Amino acid sequence: MRAVRAHTTPRALSRAKTTSTSRRRAVERGGLRMKPAPGWQQDLNMRASERGAAPTRAISDESVVDADGVVIDGTQAIAKDALLEPHREHLKYRYETFEKRKAAIASAESSVEKFALGYEKYGFTVDKATGDVTYREWAPAAAHLALIGDFNGWNAGATPMTKSEFGTWEVTLPKGTIAHGSRVKVRVYAGDRGEFDRIPAWCRRATVEPGVMGAGYDGVFWAPEEKYEFKHPSPPKPSASRIYEAHVGMSSNDPKVSTYREFADDILPRIAIGGYNTVQLMAVMEHAYYGSFGYHVTNPFAVSSRSGTPEDLKYLVDKAHGLGVRVLLDIVHSHASSNVNDGIAGFDFGQGAEDSYFGAGADGYHWLWDSRLYKYDNWEVMRYLLSNLRYWVEEYKFDGFRFDGVTSMLYHHHGLQMDFTGDYAQYFSMATNVDAVVYLMLANDMLHTLYPEIEVIAEDVSGMPTLCLPVSEGGVGFDARLAMSIPDFWVKYLKERPDEHWSMSEMVSTLCNRRYTEKAIAYVESHDQSIVGDKTTAFWLMDAEMYTGMSTLNEPSFVIERGIALHKMMRLLTASLGGEGYLTFMGNEFGHPEWVDFPREGNNWSHDYCRRRWDLADADHLRYQFLLAFDKAMLALDETHQYMSAAHQHVSSADDARKLLVFERGPLVFVFNFHTNETYEGLEIGVGEPGKYQLVLDTDAGEFGGASRCGFGVDHFTTPDGPPSWVGPWEQTPRPCKMFVLSPARSAQVYRRVDAAEVATEVATEVA
Repeated sequence: MRAVRAHTTPRALSRAKTTSTSRRRAVERGGLRMKPAPGWQQDLNMRASERGAAPTRAISDESVVDADGVVIDGTQAIAKDALLEPHREHLKYRYETFEKRKAAIASAESSVEKFALGYEKYGFTVDKATGDVTYREWAPAAAHLALIGDFNGWNAGATPMTKSEFGTWEVTLPKGTIAHGSRVKVRVYAGDRGEFDRIPAWCRRATVEPGVMGAGYDGVFWAPEEKYEFKHPSPPKPSASRIYEAHVGMSSNDPKVSTYREFADDILPRIAIGGYNTVQLMAVMEHAYYGSFGYHVTNPFAVSSRSGTPEDLKYLVDKAHGLGVRVLLDIVHSHASSNVNDGIAGFDFGQGAEDSYFGAGADGYHWLWDSRLYKYDNWEVMRYLLSNLRYWVEEYKFDGFRFDGVTSMLYHHHGLQMDFTGDYAQYFSMATNVDAVVYLMLANDMLHTLYPEIEVIAEDVSGMPTLCLPVSEGGVGFDARLAMSIPDFWVKYLKERPDEHWSMSEMVSTLCNRRYTEKAIAYVESHDQSIVGDKTTAFWLMDAEMYTGMSTLNEPSFVIERGIALHKMMRLLTASLGGEGYLTFMGNEFGHPEWVDFPREGNNWSHDYCRRRWDLADADHLRYQFLLAFDKAMLALDETHQYMSAAHQHVSSADDARKLLVFERGPLVFVFNFHTNETYEGLEIGVGEPGKYQLVLDTDAGEFGGASRCGFGVDHFTTPDGPPSWVGPWEQTPRPCKMFVLSPARSAQVYRRVDAAEVATEVATEVA
């Protein structure tokens, strides 16, 4: 979900609406200064003293330095980006705020890491020695709480709770009082605001009563005697993540809601064989409204019950690890569903923001998403969200997170009705939500401290500088951001630009538009491009002809031939030039047709567009197989040559007239010809090193549905007479060597240099 995106969203779970808004591309400029708001240190000292802890010490004028003598004040990033200089005071202020909050937590709770073990105290916990069950809930504004459920006949008078310090209510049930699987709720008495039943905020499972039409969700006490035991360790963090974005519920070939175990057994092997080293799971956090794509979370600690139990999800993660695939969770801390009956929003009943999970008034409501916004500087909100992160890693062994809706968190305006131009004044101003930024810094600092191999990715459309720099350097601490301008660029070209007007220089500008030392995950399309109101890249390219023209038993039409060629070229160009990792949405690697539309009243509650047609890719008489085979080869090339993570990236030619693009990434040379009909024989291209080059990947190969116009057995030698005479209008330093290649229209080729040892072996073999 993105701050500038409208999507199918619930309003009291009674109706759905779908709108779409444009996305904004971020570039780099600007400057403005922000001064700190007063009073935070006093607030922290008061909170610490309430807990009987010593007040935190304000950061002194004496600078803190690291082992190398570098001052640690949040401004180290300026050395990497001089445009940050006008915002030095802002960077210092947010880093000082981060340090103060971290120190306050450490003073009151020993450390942020222990603070983030809230799930061991709140919600339902079982005493290992006695078997007694204690239930705790933070509700400082409530007049009274009572635990109700199957175990006591839903009798609020049977299990009253008592209020302890800091607004926490609790009750202890003797062993055997409540059984595993019992349905539960907490009755909240809110004085003159009335009384109502709510699902416990820290509940680890929530379900609807089976067979009851229109039933609401109930919390479930989850404490199985036999918990799933993990068998496989997490795979190591890869140099470049090749991410498969997946939705378990819609992963079946059949029109139904699929399960975690079905996904583990049927889909994970496809992902691993396809060459993806990471799967990103959407819609795992419980959400009452299926059509929200999982982004209107109701119960942050609960596993979506539509697809199975918590133990089933553990089986999925463990199965992935056994296949060498890491698992990222699509985490939603940017907002929560406004559904008060089934979710955490129900604990806000009009009290002040200091006693709520959410902000007051407009500060606590996202008008476009119809959802609630967390108050990130509240003590118990920080505990809740940080504990949520640690819980998913500790309990389910997730290898990282993709933070959804980060743009909405970074700014008080949430990115709404904003056109991010790249002016740095848009990133560092009074519009910046420093409380949310500092929460993200605390989260990333904690995660990377506890789990050095973790990967945390930000979905941010604004392009905020420092977002993906370490917290120790004054950054927000993410490992990478999604390169969200790239899919927008491709959609714009497919919608508005005839092939003859495609610009090579615009491609380079868009794909290379990322900050030095801040990693990006490139992609042609994610789930965003597939939701109803839009359509997949393959459908933009081939549209209705996909229904009749994908059979290999007939010659391809012009539309199909063009579509298959560009589908492969767009992916290869994006993967090789657009970032330090790559992502695709489930099924789009083989050109999944049409769009995604969840069951709703408007489509007669149909699952027909909420599934994945794996049968299309598996059919040996359909051309989908060619797109899938190419995707596998493209990722296998990265496994062998690690071009996605390579620091070396040099564009030597970008010729808009001839539609040619030549560049180096890592040890490979890429040649793209986007011309509609011009094939260049003996094309002179520049390369970085002399020697022999061989073709290692060709979008035009027959196995990928092409015409096989290039030969894999041809050796290409550089010539000794200096750099190429042609470099095109893209201004780059001419390469020191040149060679000649065949470049067919609408195709791309990748070459590797044969190293000296290989050449010597070949010579020795020939002599023998």
